[in-house]
Amino acid sequence: MIISASRRTDIPAFYSQWFINRIAAGYCAVPNPFNRKQISYISLSPEDVDAIVFWTRNPKPLLAHLQELDGRGLNYYFLFTLVNNPGEIDPYSPKVDKALAVFQELADKIGPERVIWRYDPIVLGNITPASYHLDNFGRIAGKLAGYTKRCFISFVDFYRKASRRIDELKQKNITVNHSGNIRFREVEPLVAELMRMAGSHDIRLLSCAEKMNLESLGVSPGKCIDDDLIRKVFKVSVSARKDPSQRTECGCAVSRDIGMYDSCLFGCSYCYATSSFNVAQRNYSEHDPTSPSLLGRYDAKPSVKKVKTDKACTVASKQLKLF
Repeated sequence: MIISASRRTDIPAFYSQWFINRIAAGYCAVPNPFNRKQISYISLSPEDVDAIVFWTRNPKPLLAHLQELDGRGLNYYFLFTLVNNPGEIDPYSPKVDKALAVFQELADKIGPERVIWRYDPIVLGNITPASYHLDNFGRIAGKLAGYTKRCFISFVDFYRKASRRIDELKQKNITVNHSGNIRFREVEPLVAELMRMAGSHDIRLLSCAEKMNLESLGVSPGKCIDDDLIRKVFKVSVSARKDPSQRTECGCAVSRDIGMYDSCLFGCSYCYATSSFNVAQRNYSEHDPTSPSLLGRYDAKPSVKKVKTDKACTVASKQLKLF
C-alpha cells in the first residue's frame, strides 16, 4: 500500500504533529468526503506501508520528525511545489528564498532523488506571461541544481471550486488562462525553453496529468505516485496499476490518500481542494492533533484499531472517488 499525504491538503506544512501521532498509533481514519458516515481505517504500520508520498509547499515542520520515520523503517519521498507565483495568485505560499533553503535542507537530509520539484501548475495570464515563467523557472532551477533530479509541470486547469476566486481576480484585472483555453502552439516555445533550462541543470522535466501532448518537446508524462521510483529507490515491489480514481491523464499508481478537503491554508486561487478558505481556516482552528482523523473525530472501534492491510479497510473506501 502506498500512502498519499496528501492531494487534498498540505499535511507537512499544517498537520505534521497529527501525522506523527497517527504514525505512532499505526492507523488513521479517513471519512468519505461525499458521505462522512463512511469511514476507512487505514493502516500506517511499516509492515503495511510500501511508501509515503508527501505533497507540500513547506515541509519544514516535518523535518524534525524524519529521524522517527527512518527509525520505524518507513519509506517516503516528497513532491515539493515551488512556483513563486505573485501574491495575488498564491497569497500565502512561502517566499521563494525560504522555500529554496528548505528544499536544499531536505535534499541534503534524504537525497535529491527523494525530493521532486513541482513547478506546477503554470499559470499563464497578464501578470504571469511566458516571460515571467522563463525568468522565474530559470532562477529556481539554478538554485535547485544538484538538489533534485526531476521536475513536474502542467498548466492550470479549471475547477468549479476555484471559479469564484478566478472571477474575483478578473475583477482586479488579473487574468488566468486555464489549460482548456491554451493551444499547443502558444506554449511550445515556453515548454521548449523550460526543457532546455531544466536539462542544463541535470533536471528531468516531466508533465503531470497534462491534457496537451508535450512529448514532441521531450517532456514525457510522469507519475507523482511513482511505482518505478519506489522500486528503484527503496527496493520495494509495488503494483504498477494506474489509479482508476484519478483523471484519465494522470499516470499515478494506486495509493490511499489520508488527507481531507477544505483544510489547507495556503489560499491558492486555483485550488481544487478548497471550496472556501474561511471554512478551511475554521477547520484548522478546530483541528485536534490527537484525533484519528485530520478533521472531526472518527475514533475506530477496538476491533479495527489494529487494521493491518488495505483489504481490512471498510468497504466504503472502495466507493470513494478520489480527485
